[in-house]
Amino acid sequence: MTSTCLRPEQRTKLDVTADRLFYDQPRFVTHVDTGFLDRLTRLYQERLPANGRILDLMSSWVSHLPDDVSYASVEGHGMNEAELKRNPRLDHFFVQDLNQNPELPLDNNSFDAVINTVSVQYLQYPEAIFSEIHRVLKPGGVAIVSFSNRMFFQKAIQAWRDGDEDGRVKLVSSYFASVEKEGKLGFSTPEAIAESSSAPAIFQLFGLATADPFYAVIAQKQGES
Repeated sequence: MTSTCLRPEQRTKLDVTADRLFYDQPRFVTHVDTGFLDRLTRLYQERLPANGRILDLMSSWVSHLPDDVSYASVEGHGMNEAELKRNPRLDHFFVQDLNQNPELPLDNNSFDAVINTVSVQYLQYPEAIFSEIHRVLKPGGVAIVSFSNRMFFQKAIQAWRDGDEDGRVKLVSSYFASVEKEGKLGFSTPEAIAESSSAPAIFQLFGLATADPFYAVIAQKQGES
């Protein structure tokens, strides 16, 4: 069971063409800076269980997992097969448009962690996806959703485009809170990490703080399988 977070108009995108066309050509680039990615990898090192099963949802050619940690398996999902094939951390992957079909072809209670990196802004039906994240996580499993202030503006939903950075943290937290099971919240109270630009102080003094801010919202699956 899920509650609704968004009104119909908040789910809309400026570019209404099929997402598969937009993502048809591979993009072998990172969409945030190295400071953001280094912080993300440290977070994964701290929060993801070694030897656990990891689902990298809305992945690409790199997963930003720590190089010195081994996992039982890493399952990848994305929109571009060439990108996923290039990703050295993925043991398996599948291609699927979650805005057309939010049901994940994965077993219940099968992952120790689900990660989503700088992609949550493109989900038109996040309540359904977060319900699926809950379903595939093991009890006690962790979900980490990270993002910055960058986006493909034409493909981000209206609720994301219109919000400020604090509002986006609250929005992702509401996605977790929308999931219920047997009348109880499916996830723990979300934990938010918000870190502004990490540019050197001298850069900030002269208005040159161009480093990407780092945001992550983290929650654990509650209850039994």
